[in-house]
Amino acid sequence: MSVSYVRVSWNRQKRIYDVVVAVAVVLVLTTFVVGGAWLDPRATAETLILRATGICAFALLHVVLAIGPLARLDRRFLPLLYNRRHLGVVTFLVALVHGVFSAVQFHAFGDVSVLASLWSSNTRFDSFAHFPFQQLGFAALVVLFLLAATSHDFWTKNLTPRVWKSLHMSAYLAYALIVAHVALGAFQAVPSTIAWLLLLGGAMTLGTLHALAARVEARDDRRALDAATDDVDVCELAELPQDRGRTFVVRGERIALFKHADGVSAVSNVCRHQHGPLGEGRIVGGCITCPWHGYQYRPHDGTSPPPFSDKVETYRVRIVDGRVRVDARPLPPGTPVTPARAERGA
Repeated sequence: MSVSYVRVSWNRQKRIYDVVVAVAVVLVLTTFVVGGAWLDPRATAETLILRATGICAFALLHVVLAIGPLARLDRRFLPLLYNRRHLGVVTFLVALVHGVFSAVQFHAFGDVSVLASLWSSNTRFDSFAHFPFQQLGFAALVVLFLLAATSHDFWTKNLTPRVWKSLHMSAYLAYALIVAHVALGAFQAVPSTIAWLLLLGGAMTLGTLHALAARVEARDDRRALDAATDDVDVCELAELPQDRGRTFVVRGERIALFKHADGVSAVSNVCRHQHGPLGEGRIVGGCITCPWHGYQYRPHDGTSPPPFSDKVETYRVRIVDGRVRVDARPLPPGTPVTPARAERGA
């Protein structure tokens, strides 16, 4: 979406983002291939590429999974959410190269097909020391393929946002499979203290980020929740930034509050596109703009301007003695509500 509602395809921001990602990936791969050749002159080119792409894909997946909690902890990371799907597709492509080189190097020269060799060459699932870790990597690659293949908005629309979001939460399943793949592979290979420290450090970093983000949101939820009345005091008017949103929990529902030129308005925090957080967005061209993909809604009625017809729930707001109060009862999607202005209270 844009203010003039011209369909966004490959805009300047996306091009810059993709160029930066591509250059970073090339630099990482080159560094590991050259460095690996210097440290291990006996290693073949295929082995060096296999190692480099595996490390790069694993690092990229860490970045993809860290963007969400980082954006919750610090709003300066929000722009990274805009093209996170591009980064996910790049992660799959690098992992695919790793998988192809692995299949060729270990399974392509037998008398059975590559897949048959992969699944039959090692079936010792009852042994930790000899567990067939390659099958775990293959399963993770399948999950990453599904996420990359359904990253386009076509799938969001046809699968519905809820199903699409549930499917893409399987990125954590892919991460768990890759952790097991790397850990079991490293256990069976030459032991490396550095490799184990990096593996554990990455998992602990992601876990810590998600725990901190959950703690911050839970704290804000407890502060905002007021179960005693439908008319909930949420904040001081001065706490609302001009033309930027803030998210509050009112009777268990997340509500996005915006202070704009006409007053203060409240809508559901859930974008109709991919359930993005509207409260982390801002007012652009008079419209609430989702920080994920730019979908827009008018603040006074929660409806997307023509020719779009998406709608979100709206809430009544009033300002008493400098305090913003929200009626916890949501109005039907698209219901017009006059923006609140300061009024004198008792």
